[in-house]
Parts: sequence; C-alpha cells; structure tokens
Amino acid sequence: MRNLFALSRRSRSAKSAGVKLLLLAAVGGLALAALPQTATARNIVAFSPSVAPGTIVISAGQRRLFYVVDTGVAISYPVAVPKRGKEWSGETSIEGKYVNPDWVPPAVVKADHPELPNFIPGGSPRNPMGVRALTLSHGEVAIHGTTAKMRASIGTAASYGCIRMLNEDVSDLYNRVSVGSPVMMTR
Repeated sequence: MRNLFALSRRSRSAKSAGVKLLLLAAVGGLALAALPQTATARNIVAFSPSVAPGTIVISAGQRRLFYVVDTGVAISYPVAVPKRGKEWSGETSIEGKYVNPDWVPPAVVKADHPELPNFIPGGSPRNPMGVRALTLSHGEVAIHGTTAKMRASIGTAASYGCIRMLNEDVSDLYNRVSVGSPVMMTR
C-alpha cells in the first residue's frame, strides 16, 4: 500500500490526478473490505451427500441444526437442544408453521415452573416461542425462536424437548421449509 501512496504523490498532471483518485478509491475499498463484517449465526457447510435436500438434521451433540439445501451442502445454525432427561432422537416431520405463535406451557414445564402464566400471546416479548415456530409430529415439540432473555441458551442443552433457535435464524429456516419436510434428531 505504501507503493500506491508513493505513486500517487509523484503524480502531478491533471490526468494522473484522476488515476490518483481511482487508486485511493481502490485502496479505500480494500480497507473497507478488510473491516470485520456483521457476524451471522448461520454458515454454509459440507454435509453428508446421503441426506436428501430439504431435510432438517439436528445434532444434539454438536448443538447445531443443519438444513440440507443441495446434495452435500447444508446451512448450519446454532441451537439449544433438550436438556438431560428430555432428549429424544429419531425421525419426524414438520407438522405446522406459525408466525408469532401463542404459547401454553406443557404440563411438564408448568409442573417445574408453576409461576408461569397459563397462556402467553404471540408477539409478547415474554413468549418463549419467539417469532416463528415449526411444530413437529413428535408430541409437544417444536423448532422455535426465543426471547431476548433466553438468547444466551443457544448452544446449550436447555429445553424440555424443543429445539430453540435465534429469532433471525428460525425466521430464515421458516422461509425455507414446508409442512411435511423431514426432520432427523441425532445424539
């Protein structure tokens, strides 16, 4: 970069002034490109080519959800998975898709947390379902967003069986999947 600046200082003619501006713009553009970009939780990763595109694979051990977008390619999202004693594995599918879903605590959650209200409306900042929910054909389980207070749980084993995602990630996934999409949970 020093050579570019030295070259621009030696330029004296009006024609070279235009070149100087172009060089400085190029250097400035390189400097901007080198700045850290906004981080995103999702990454494109290589994935098993034996899993069909359109499949969601949740790895409890990795605390990641993979959405297979093409043969051998998936989007990886960080998630919170079921806590000890609430784990499950196997195959299921997306049964429903909901925007700003209401939440009624399942009996097991209410038993552990009797202070919870019996109903939290969708859109409430206290609603643990967040902005989107993908219900599964596996009991009272969903892939859903979270509250601002619970964001720190992403990447941990914290739920009663659901898969918790950042709201921005569950919104992205919601737009990619359909009712009937296959879901696999692995330990």
